[in-house]
Parts: sequence; structure tokens; C-alpha cells
Amino acid sequence: MRTVHELPELRAALAELRARGPLAFVPTMGNLHAGHLALVREARRRAAGVVVSIFVNPLQFGPDEDLDRYPRTLEADRRALQAEGAALLFAPPVEVMYPVPLEQQTRVEVPGIGELYCGASRPGHFTGVATVVCKLFNMVQPDLAVFGKKDYQQLQVIRRMVRDLAMPVEIVGVDTVREPDGLAMSSRNQYLSAQERRIAPALYRELQGAAERIAAGERDWAALEASVAGALAEAGFRPDYVAVADAETLLAPTADSRRLVILAAAWLGRARLIDNIEIPL
Repeated sequence: MRTVHELPELRAALAELRARGPLAFVPTMGNLHAGHLALVREARRRAAGVVVSIFVNPLQFGPDEDLDRYPRTLEADRRALQAEGAALLFAPPVEVMYPVPLEQQTRVEVPGIGELYCGASRPGHFTGVATVVCKLFNMVQPDLAVFGKKDYQQLQVIRRMVRDLAMPVEIVGVDTVREPDGLAMSSRNQYLSAQERRIAPALYRELQGAAERIAAGERDWAALEASVAGALAEAGFRPDYVAVADAETLLAPTADSRRLVILAAAWLGRARLIDNIEIPL
């Protein structure tokens, strides 16, 4: 596996890879875990060559968030990607991704869907996500890109951006990889204390319970959301939001909805955990 940091190096390496067949792309912020590596395996299954990026994107972090302490483990990540058969790692410095000051950076916004839930709690977050993914797509020019469903709203924001801007990239979503106790794998799980780690799987359990109630016929969305939020608070979380939404639009379910998603975000100590469950109707 080759590692490059600059745009001219990237373009030269991509020219060689494209001669072998379709390219799949997995954008990440590094500190890779089994969930990330599952994305790489799915990308390998679908394409002749796999490109992975590692870039901790300052544009998607708010002023009081964890940009400075976000784990950076480039050498361990490089070894893991090589073991998974990735062909190319692109690990650009900030000045390559953003050659002008951030306040002057051209930005990509996805209105509506990007302003709900995590977008409301973290203003500007999805503008930062859409901007960096758009730039990475322009740099790599993949045939397809693979994202995890744990960040379900992010996945839908990217799908909308690709659709609206007519980007020739197929977006593939991969199911969330979980710990044996159900906790969704996340780089931020390491912020949890030992006691918080014991509590954390309750987030997924409460979502499972809500999904079972929907499958049994419950349709009072507001009461269901309040019930889950209350249970999380009782368990020791500080709920940010719990929402039952149409899985495509992320708006409130309607009579035409054929698939729902229950989305939740909650603080547990220093860690903000997110999770979701999709529910066919």
C-alpha cells in the first residue's frame, strides 16, 4: 500500500490505479476500528482498487468540540489498512485540504436534511462534512464511496449532495459494526470511563425496544421519543435528541413512509454517542 500526502502524488498514484479497474473510496478521520475496516472490506468487494483517506477535518468541529484531542493514530491506521488490502492511503495535511484560511473557504451546504438533529445540535457540522467530502470526491474521483450507517444522517446528507450536484459517485452504506454488548463502534468510545462504558450499551437497547414497539403497531411518535429520552436520562445519559423519522427524508413519518429510522444522540460523560435503527414498515 502506498501512502501519499500531497495532491500531485495522489493524482499520479490514482492514474496507475485506474488502469486496473473501478476505484472505491473510504473517507475517514482515522483512529480506525473494526467498523472502518468493514468499510474497506466492502470497498474491496466492489472495486479493483481501494483508496482510503485519513483527515481530521477542522471544518466540521465546533469551537468547543474535540478537534484538538481527537485521536490521531496514523501509523497504526496505516498498518491496519495495509493488512486489509487497501491500495492507497491519502493523508493530507490541513494546508492541502484548505489552502486558504477556513473563514475564506468555499463551502457546500445541504439545507433541510443537514439542519436537523445533529445539524441543529452542532451548527455548521454538516456544512463541514459536505465540503470536505465534496473536495475529496473531486480529488479522488472514485466510482463509488463507502460510508457506515452508524452516522446515518451524515450518510443521507452525502447522498443528497451527490444527487443534487450530479456527482458521478455511487454511495454505498454499510451496516453498523457493534461491540458484543451492542454498543456501536466509535472512535469516541475511548472517552468513556469504565463505569460509563458499562452504561453505554443502554443506548442501543432503548432503540431496540422502541423498534419493537413500532413493529407491534405503536404510532405515537412523540410519546415514543419522550419515552426513550426519559429512559436514557434515567440510565445516566444526557439526551440530545431522539427522533423517529422517514428513513429517506429524515422528516416526520407520513402515511407514505415505507421505512423508518430511529435516531438518537446522547452525552455520557465527555462522549457524545449516536446510534440508530432502521425499521421496515
